[in-house]
Amino acid sequence: MTTSSSSRPIPGTLMPTYARQPVAFVRGEGAWLFDEDGKRYLDTTSGIAVCGLGHAHPGVAAAIADQAATLVHTSNLYRIPLQEELAERLCAVSGMSRAFFGNSGAEANEAAIKLARLYGHKKGIALPTVIVMENSFHGRTLATLTATGNAKIQEGFGPLVEGFVRVPFDDIEAIEQVAASNPNIVAVLVEPIQGESGVRTATKGFGYLKDLREICDRHDWLLMIDEIQTGNGRTGKHFAYQHAGILPDVLSTAKGLGNGFPIGATLVAGKATELFSPGKHGTTYGGTPLGCRAALATLDALLDGVVDNAAVMGERIMQGFRERLGAYGVCVEGAGLMIGVILPVASAASLVALAREAGVLLIVSAEHRIRLLPPLTLTAAESDELVARISDLVVDFLKAEGVVAA
Repeated sequence: MTTSSSSRPIPGTLMPTYARQPVAFVRGEGAWLFDEDGKRYLDTTSGIAVCGLGHAHPGVAAAIADQAATLVHTSNLYRIPLQEELAERLCAVSGMSRAFFGNSGAEANEAAIKLARLYGHKKGIALPTVIVMENSFHGRTLATLTATGNAKIQEGFGPLVEGFVRVPFDDIEAIEQVAASNPNIVAVLVEPIQGESGVRTATKGFGYLKDLREICDRHDWLLMIDEIQTGNGRTGKHFAYQHAGILPDVLSTAKGLGNGFPIGATLVAGKATELFSPGKHGTTYGGTPLGCRAALATLDALLDGVVDNAAVMGERIMQGFRERLGAYGVCVEGAGLMIGVILPVASAASLVALAREAGVLLIVSAEHRIRLLPPLTLTAAESDELVARISDLVVDFLKAEGVVAA
């Protein structure tokens, strides 16, 4: 007799660092996941914005299989032609000048922070300081944890790293005030849309990035944009800053870069281009032939109409929610297929389990924000099904909470 995944205990040999849900998936196909019992789920999370092409994308799967049978790893002591090709293609699509490859978003942001410190020291600043935002998320290493604007996940890990000043997201005046009082500022690190805190957009939309670019130019700072979650087509442009018509000095990206294969990148342009030199940074696994082959296959697919599809389907979904849920006090914000559905309740955490039982996988962030990050390959029919199923769940939830009349 087979025991269902929902009734099996989590092995005691795993460190309890995750509050895992009682389900295990064994197969994926596009926007759908299948558990050990064969039940099908509509996945609106994409592995937290990782599988932008959906699960088991045939082009990426074939590239990984072929490369794994050819050459997996040599090390960065030697030239890696696939790494060189990926760097050229990412720079072409982004407008950036050079790339460094790691394995994750946190590593990409660590490299960005090191670049900022190098930049400051070259200017003779003893304590180079980076402006970061409240409610941000940049990773869980010590430096990126410090940069992150979430006291809860920082708790217990002090002393944190010096060299950061925090201001409210979407507050240009606060940055100007820091500029006037702190001569050690060398950079601003910002997400175009804050993801972990529930898909928060700036009041001026991507115009916020234009304002930041102007401030950084005026004060000779680096503008460092964290596109771990917004990059690789998620917002309907290859990178979100392209909506604003600007170019950052440092760009970090990961998540959707390899469609599930771990790879991250830090790209530089302008005054950050020449900061790294041999010995200043490195990695054992970053930019392997296998990782770069996966990313190249992902890039091929993204450039074959997938990014445009994300823009169209994202607008379709947001308009659908406005029509279905607007009368219930529900708000929607985001760009492309990075969508926040904000519920008029203090907490919607219980909605995750209710949705899972109904065959829909959700993320609830900041207590009452549904964070939707579905595959960028969604069809119109799947987009409409997503809206219908989540809208029904939300209405039933709000009725049960007494927010609206039953």
